[in-house]
Amino acid sequence: MSTIDNPITIHQPKQLEVGAGAAARLGAWATNARRPLVIAGEHTAGYVDTLQLPGKVTVFADIPPEPDTTALERAIAVARECQPDLVVGLGGGSVMDIAKLVAALWDGEQTLEDVAGPNRVQGRRTPLAQVATTAGTGSEAGIRALVTDPETKSKIAVESPFLLADFAVLDPVLTYSVPPAVTAANGIDAMAHCVEAFTNIKAHDLIDGYARMGMSLIGKYLPRAVADGQDTEARAGMILASYYGGICLGPVNTAAGHALAYPLGTRLSLPHGLSNAITFPHVLAYNAPVRLEKSREIAKALGLDFDDSPESLFASAHAFCRDLGVEMRIARHGAREDDLPAWAEEAHGIRRLMDNNPRDMAVSDVLEIYRAAL
Repeated sequence: MSTIDNPITIHQPKQLEVGAGAAARLGAWATNARRPLVIAGEHTAGYVDTLQLPGKVTVFADIPPEPDTTALERAIAVARECQPDLVVGLGGGSVMDIAKLVAALWDGEQTLEDVAGPNRVQGRRTPLAQVATTAGTGSEAGIRALVTDPETKSKIAVESPFLLADFAVLDPVLTYSVPPAVTAANGIDAMAHCVEAFTNIKAHDLIDGYARMGMSLIGKYLPRAVADGQDTEARAGMILASYYGGICLGPVNTAAGHALAYPLGTRLSLPHGLSNAITFPHVLAYNAPVRLEKSREIAKALGLDFDDSPESLFASAHAFCRDLGVEMRIARHGAREDDLPAWAEEAHGIRRLMDNNPRDMAVSDVLEIYRAAL
């Protein structure tokens, strides 16, 4: 059924620079900056010089892979000390999400508690630039930010147009150093963004177009990017696919796949991309009976064997992920059988995502998937 007449709103960065060497264009855009603050990760701080930023640059590189509120508080404290007139996120999704929140909160009276949820950020005075160094989350394209509550281990989600970048960079050269297994997991995460939006109950013809482009690029380029990290064409294809996935997240968002992934990330301290790569084939197959035509398109894009049975789709998708070098057994990551019931309850309770799933999923269904992944 067509959804082309359904109302939809899409937000994208005001300026997007794409291609090898694009990171150097940030400096020319930011000529008036005098006190840039770069939010980075341990492995991305080394790229700061490639941005050619003017002024006195402060770098805060203490952002863990799954940042919690403590990491955000440290970053905001650094911002209040250096008084930035530009905030730059230089890294993967976690880094860029923290950069969004720092830019919005450092110079105002609102707290994270005040802005949690949709459309509660009152405004943002500090310009924001996002420079992606991985091809997975597509956070540079979006208006959402996630941070973990260290006490409950749940994700706090903030959504606002005020979190959107003024300037975003997709430079494949910055992804050269991402290891093969991480490249694979992040790429599957990007695929999950496209697939979950594509099969979502909120799916829209316009977003379907971005999802199809993203899936096609991932099917073509992910194996190449894993095999040769300096294949510039493959890296460019993947970082563009990640961006398309990020656009899909805005008006449609993800569904059960990401809901099931979140407890794996917070409870096992797994990177976001890996958590979603593990759940991807399970939820893809679970939803296939109610999204048969679209499941056929997904299988074709990835080159999967699919005879219209969920079992064939699962087997082929699981092999696709495993053969790219992703460890798909959660027991290998520290999960135990007696952990799973509580995690299933937790995942099932993430209604902002679960309610988007095209097929209803009970707690028992979530538990069955976790047990299959053990």
